[in-house]
Amino acid sequence: MIDNETANVESPRMRHAGKGLLSLALLDARNHTLRWIDALEGAPQVNEESVPQHAQTDPPRWMLGHVGWFQERWIARNVQRARGTACDPTQPRLASIEAQADAWFDAAQAGAGDRWRLELPATQDLKHYLADTLETTLELLESADASDAALYFYRLALFHEDMHCEAAARAAQTLGIDAAALRLPQGGAQRPPLVMPATHHAFGSQPGGFVFDNEKWAHDVAVPEFEIDARAVSFAQFAEFVADGGYDDPRWWTPDAWAWVQRSGRRCPRHVDQMRHGVLAQRFGRLTRVPPAQPVMHVAWYEADAWCRWAGRRLPTEVEWECAAVAGASMGFAWGEVWEWTASTFRPYPGFAADPWREYSQPFFGSCKVLRGASFATRLRLRSARFRNFAPPETDDLFCGFRSCAL
Repeated sequence: MIDNETANVESPRMRHAGKGLLSLALLDARNHTLRWIDALEGAPQVNEESVPQHAQTDPPRWMLGHVGWFQERWIARNVQRARGTACDPTQPRLASIEAQADAWFDAAQAGAGDRWRLELPATQDLKHYLADTLETTLELLESADASDAALYFYRLALFHEDMHCEAAARAAQTLGIDAAALRLPQGGAQRPPLVMPATHHAFGSQPGGFVFDNEKWAHDVAVPEFEIDARAVSFAQFAEFVADGGYDDPRWWTPDAWAWVQRSGRRCPRHVDQMRHGVLAQRFGRLTRVPPAQPVMHVAWYEADAWCRWAGRRLPTEVEWECAAVAGASMGFAWGEVWEWTASTFRPYPGFAADPWREYSQPFFGSCKVLRGASFATRLRLRSARFRNFAPPETDDLFCGFRSCAL
């Protein structure tokens, strides 16, 4: 457990944070949330007229209320919070300090299509709700014991809020809102692919600290030798596929992917205006000349898979990706600029049991593809080589790219 005044709230070791450091991180996450909401709320693009064009984003006020509701639901209102993952999520909860909180902010009750139509409180009222619930959270944290079970829901609330801060960054990109605080990745010179020797890899996370349910538990997997790119595929590399007519040739696309291309009319990655004679793309509301070495971004799994077929390569499996990230750091395996699609369908590890937040993983098994790594918009403390992100194969609003393996 880490818990001292000099420790960094951005440290990836925050999964093991003690009470003192955790309280600082919760305050830090809330400050980031409020800054994002102010940026989104102040933009002229956020209005009812924009909803049909931006159905992938949530209203800023809904995002704001949801992070406060989630924290209150699992901590202040949860009489079994000290039990950690042994908590029974079906047991009755205490009432919220906001009578309509469940109806407004429970994602199971307020579906994505309904959130823009909700009559939500004013932003200032929601900020008061978040301030009051955070104060209660910090008071309860101070009196909690220091076990992993007792701190489980505080760590979960922290990482949940961090995920929504990245969702706010995605919303800013989708809506064309300035996000000057974010530094876009520049990429780097392509390096020779890495040859990873055959090995047995402990796939997944070990007990101790905080672990997401879909990472449980580490299990031995035999991994044959494979060759994998040292860096994610760049815009320059992807532009060759576009120039070669890749979007017009069904040979490179699975039937579902080709149907998606025809349906969407896609001819280049999302947000890209030009790929010939240099890449021009919309970045947070500005038309930007993209460095050729920058990892290609906002590509769906379908596009990543098609590029690999065209290049005579393939997407890595998620065990190959994790093995390379863990064992290949000293060999030059670079990650963390974009989320990276893998070939793997999102499935549970052997012996999987859902944690109390049942809606996190289980409903998406079998229907999503796995992304690994992190993006430039991911908080550092959330980054882990074991973390499993997941999304449907047509998803392209994430800051997502890919790398490839030899056949």
